[in-house]
Order: sequence, then C-alpha cells, then structure tokens
Amino acid sequence: MPETTQLRLSDWGVIRAQGADAASFLHGQLTQDFALLDRDHARLAGFCTAKGRLLATMVGWRGGDDEILLALPADTLAATLKRLSMFVLRAKCKLSDASAEFAVYGLLGTAPAEPWTLQRDGAAVQVSLPGPGRALRIQAAAEVPPVAATMSAEDWAWAEADAGQAWVRAATVEAFVPQMINFEVLGGVNFKKGCYPGQEIVARSQYRGTLKRRLQVFETDATASIGQEIFHGADPEQPAGVVAGSGSRGGVTRLTAEIKLAALDGGSLHLGSASGPALRLRPLPYEIPPQD
Repeated sequence: MPETTQLRLSDWGVIRAQGADAASFLHGQLTQDFALLDRDHARLAGFCTAKGRLLATMVGWRGGDDEILLALPADTLAATLKRLSMFVLRAKCKLSDASAEFAVYGLLGTAPAEPWTLQRDGAAVQVSLPGPGRALRIQAAAEVPPVAATMSAEDWAWAEADAGQAWVRAATVEAFVPQMINFEVLGGVNFKKGCYPGQEIVARSQYRGTLKRRLQVFETDATASIGQEIFHGADPEQPAGVVAGSGSRGGVTRLTAEIKLAALDGGSLHLGSASGPALRLRPLPYEIPPQD
C-alpha cells in the first residue's frame, strides 16, 4: 500500500446543525437522506434552488447528540448557511459556522473502503471518498495532522479529477443540476426520500428527461481554472461546458468538466475558446447508468 499523505484543506469549512430536529430539518432541505443516517456512514449531499440548481455540495455526518456536521468548500459556506437559516422557522435546529473548531484534511493512500464509510477516532472522523485510497478527515483544529507525510494542493486536486468527483465552488454556484456532475452516480441523491428544494426538477431529469450534459474527465497541457468555459472547435460562439475542478502535475492538467454529450461525438474541445488549448478525453473511473 502506498504511503498515506495528507493536505490541510484550508479552503473547506464546517456547518453545525444542532437540536432535536437537526436531522429532520436537513432531510427536508438536502438531496440525501439524513433521517436514517447512522453513526457509521456519512452522506454526500447537495443543496439546490427551487429550479434544481446546486448552490452547494457537502459531506454530512452525525456528531454529538442531536448534531449533524456538514463539511463543504468554504467559498460556498456563508451563503449556504444564510439560505438554510431562512428555512429553519419553528424547527428545533440551530445552524452555525463551526469552521474555527475543525481542521479538514484530504488523505491519499488510505486503506480501501466503500465510499461514504465513516470511521471514528475519538472526536475525529474519517470519511472514505470515491477513488482509490481517498478520504476526508475532520478533527479538532488544535490536534496534530493525522499523518506526517504531506502532499501538494495540486496532488489533491489531480486525485479528485482522477476520481471523477467535483464540488460546487463559488464560480459554479447554480451552474449544475446534480446529474450534470454525476452527483447521483457518486451517491449524492436519494430518489426515494421526500421533498426538498428542487426535488421535482432533479427527479424529472432522472426519470422523464434525456440528460444532455454530464461530468467528464479531461487532460490538457495548459492550466485550467474552475468556472472556465470549454468550446467545441466547430462552435466558437456557444460554450459546450465548464471546468468544475482541476489539478496540474508535470506540465499536464487533469480536470473535470460538465460538458454537452453531443460535443463528444466528434471534432475537438478547447479550453477558453474554440482555438484555445486542446482537451483530451479520459475514461471515467465509474459507469454512467444507461438512460431509459
């Protein structure tokens, strides 16, 4: 097994939902089932607008009694916290920014485990992610790092792209319905639970419509930024997709991008403009279920 390495994800934060109704409140707001969440698993979840567009993506787990914790990219945290708080109303649930209490680490080289399996180490938790040996560890901010060996932010971003997973960031807020970033394939949507904002749109996209856009993995010899548009060589006017995440290594960038499936049928895809750096399609590390 390769050496386990860690990176402090300083661009992540934590929301605390505390109270007797914390789980039921989040169950009614997010794309995943929190009512039946046990202490041995985490949930990948999204927070959508009424039109089914993702405002944020996050990982949630049970903390203490009547407590759910949500880890998510920090650049979407404040807006998510503010919007969720609007819907608390009479629910016995208090929402707060707990980021100062926690350190979030990305780990590579961990022991294999099913995605979203949660291991507890005292007050710390470790959540297995999609992709070989990937995990999030959330622990008290004052604790020492989980392992001594470190990695670069580019290494972590490369591994995320290699796993075919992307998070909503400030540059991509409201850019995607969950299926556009393969969120349901990775376990981020429960289609059997009750209503939540955007549920009808998300369900219709799954069962009644033909999905025309999906997350794909690409490589390029240029650098890429989240939110950067992608163009087909034959259509310089209309973007064919948008970069969702990227990491560079040795002059090569591996990235995830939400892309029109029709744009993959032929021709070439380019970063930034129809004459920009070429993108090379790579296979997804998981299967997309066929549409009916």
